[in-house]
Amino acid sequence: MGLPEHGANPNSLYEKIGLVPPRDIIDFSENVNPAGPPQSVIDIWPALVNKLSAYPNPTGEPFRTAVAHYHDVSTENIIVGNGAAELIALLAQRYRGKRAIVIHPTFSEYEATLRATDCEIVRISAKETSNFDLPIQEILLAMHDADVLYLCTPNNPTGVLPNRKDLEVIVAHGGKVNCEVVIDEAFIDFVDEKLSFIPVALLNQHVIILRSMTKMYAIPGIRLGYVVANPLVITEIRETAPQWNVNGIAVEIGVACLRALEYREQAIVHSRTERQKMTKFLQGNGCTVTDSVANFLTFKPQNAQWTEQLYTDLLKRGIVLRHSKNFIGMNGSWLRIGMKKSVEMTVLKEELTRWFKANLQ
Repeated sequence: MGLPEHGANPNSLYEKIGLVPPRDIIDFSENVNPAGPPQSVIDIWPALVNKLSAYPNPTGEPFRTAVAHYHDVSTENIIVGNGAAELIALLAQRYRGKRAIVIHPTFSEYEATLRATDCEIVRISAKETSNFDLPIQEILLAMHDADVLYLCTPNNPTGVLPNRKDLEVIVAHGGKVNCEVVIDEAFIDFVDEKLSFIPVALLNQHVIILRSMTKMYAIPGIRLGYVVANPLVITEIRETAPQWNVNGIAVEIGVACLRALEYREQAIVHSRTERQKMTKFLQGNGCTVTDSVANFLTFKPQNAQWTEQLYTDLLKRGIVLRHSKNFIGMNGSWLRIGMKKSVEMTVLKEELTRWFKANLQ
């Protein structure tokens, strides 16, 4: 099957594999907060029409200042981008013709953007047999001859959060061997903001933190993200960015999102509750489940040879999971589930129960 490289596009998926989409589809392949945008965003929406006739602030204000206040950093430590995807591409420009380490399985855009800049990629694999924990010694050795190391914390697609002490060792080693460390924290706000390495980046010029507003605040259509790093690094990244790269509506929405404290707290509780329930259900049906802390989990059926059939059968029932065929080290044997509303999670369990009963006898 020629499957899409990303989730969140079910119509394209059905077209690619030649299936007629059912009338009702629940897309578990994307991992955006199922609550939808904060009410504060809905409330200001009518007034945002006034932003259409004015050029946006070239530095992403007032969102940049809101980010600075949120993380207690200087605006000089921040660059705002048209989604994390743009920022990942801008970071790749920083490593043109150099050598980068990417730990798999992980988000495919790291390698995709690095290849476009003729960057030599060193692949290291976190092993399924060790719960996809970081292979620290292998990483530290490879960093001696690399310009940058990419890490996703919590990782996508496994949802595994690396041990903090391991990350601290990696960061310290990067300073010694002149290897920058890019830490993608797109899902850290579903865990605990206190676990962010932003304070570490403020003390270490070689540490770059990537953040996304898409997942927590359910605004993928707006495109908004930011990088936190040393002011010199921020200046160098900004030199490669397009002028007015973030629109005026997005920055206003971003400000409203960062003020939504109760909304974030509810999202964290919901994600954790549904993830724990789904983990227990899957394990009860003989599946192996990653030790995820994010708003998604990844699982493998009792027999890995059943994965593709399970995936296709659920598609026919209007249930879209995220395949793992383009995640190096997962060999297509795993499926990812984004946490949805409780009623949708119940539908998924019912469909999985039906499938397990039909195929495990």
